[in-house]
Amino acid sequence: MMLALGFALVSNFFAYWFSDKLVLRMYRAREVDETTAPQFYNMVRELAQRAQLPMPRVYLIDEPSPNAFATGRNPQNAAVAATTGLLRILNADEVRGVMAHELAHVKHRDILTQTISATMAGAISALANFAMFFGGRDSEGRPTNPIATIAVALLAPLAAAMIQMALSRTREYEADRGGAEICGNPQALASALDKIQRYAAGTPLPTTEAHPETAQMMILNPLSGGGVASLFSTHPPTEERIRRLLEMARGGMSRVRFR
Repeated sequence: MMLALGFALVSNFFAYWFSDKLVLRMYRAREVDETTAPQFYNMVRELAQRAQLPMPRVYLIDEPSPNAFATGRNPQNAAVAATTGLLRILNADEVRGVMAHELAHVKHRDILTQTISATMAGAISALANFAMFFGGRDSEGRPTNPIATIAVALLAPLAAAMIQMALSRTREYEADRGGAEICGNPQALASALDKIQRYAAGTPLPTTEAHPETAQMMILNPLSGGGVASLFSTHPPTEERIRRLLEMARGGMSRVRFR
C-alpha cells in the first residue's frame, strides 16, 4: 500500500507543480496584459478584486471553439485562459460570468483538490495491479482465486475513476455558485453556458481532442458524451447547471447552495 501511494504521490507532484506551464504551452496560450487586451485584462482584474484574490496571469488561446479554464497550484501562482472564440460569441456580461467561474476555481483551490483525488485514484489503481501480480497465491505460486484477483484489478481503478469524476462534478457546481457570487449575475453565467454548449458542439477543440486529460479543466467539457460515457464525465449536465443558476437568480443568491 505504501509503495502504491508513493508511486502516485511522485507522479502527481510533478503534475501539480508544473501543470500550469505544461497546459498553457500545450494550448499555445499567449499571455496578455492591459496593453494587448485591455478590456479582457481589466475585466479579470476587477473580478479578482471582487473575489479578494491576487491578480492571476491572463492568457488568450487562438481557437474558434468557445471555452476557458484556470490553472496554477495556488491563488498566488494562478492563471486564467479563454479562447478567442469565447470572447467572440459571448457578450461582456457573459464573459464576466465565465471568468468569475474560473476565479472561483482558483479561490476554492480546486487544482489542489483535483491533485489529491488523482493521487488517491492512482494509488488505488496501482494497489489493484500489485494485488493482481503479487497477492493471493498458494504455496506453488498460483493465484488462490484468479477470478477475484482479476475482478479487483478491473473494478478498483473503475471505482477510483468514478469517485474522481464525481468529485470533479461537485467542484463544477461549487464554481458555478462561487462565480455567480463574484460577478453578481447568475443569469449571465447561465446564458454563457447555454451559448458555449451550442457553439462548441459544432466546433471541436483540437488540443483537447489530442489531450483528453485536459478536458476536466474547461468550463464545459468539449468531449462530453451521453449514455454510459456520462458516468465518467468530469462535468455535470449543462442543463442542470443552468437550472440551478436560474433558480439562484430567481430566489436570491444567498438561498441556493450547490450540493
